[in-house]
Amino acid sequence: MTNINNMEDQGRDLDDLNTDENIAGATHLDFSAREEEMERLKEELQEQKDKYLRLFAEFDNFRKRSARENLELRQTAGKEVIISLLDVLDDCDRAEKQLQATTDIAQIKEGVQLVFSKLRSTLQSKGLKAMQSVGTDFDVEKHEAITEIPVPDPALKGKVIDEVQKGYYLNDKIIRFAKVVVGK
Repeated sequence: MTNINNMEDQGRDLDDLNTDENIAGATHLDFSAREEEMERLKEELQEQKDKYLRLFAEFDNFRKRSARENLELRQTAGKEVIISLLDVLDDCDRAEKQLQATTDIAQIKEGVQLVFSKLRSTLQSKGLKAMQSVGTDFDVEKHEAITEIPVPDPALKGKVIDEVQKGYYLNDKIIRFAKVVVGK
């Protein structure tokens, strides 16, 4: 019985609907509230678009500024080292003049040794450190083996016998591997 009553209630609800196709069915709707809501949503959308465009422009400016600063940094990265080496270059020029003006070999040797010493100390002050390889175990992380030679002492097997080219650290990071001769 309940199902029949529900069907009758639904039938009455359908009778209340405007089903005449010649009569406008939207006469009971409030369009002003919907139009206000649409205007509000359009304004919100425009605000969000403006925020997005500003944020995008700020990011683009940041990206360009970062690229420009990065380029400037690369171009001037060695400036400090070059400036510190200018004193050594001046010493080299003076030594060259002395070489042409004097025949005293002892004085020439002393001048050249001073220039070499100044060059080494300047580079060390910038963080350069020579790698000590001779007599140490061969390490593929530090050394590049040029050749292997037979050694009479078995204790020298696998050790660096000679250094063809020095390896260097810059602030404890390897910047050049040592080229070495290894005992076998």
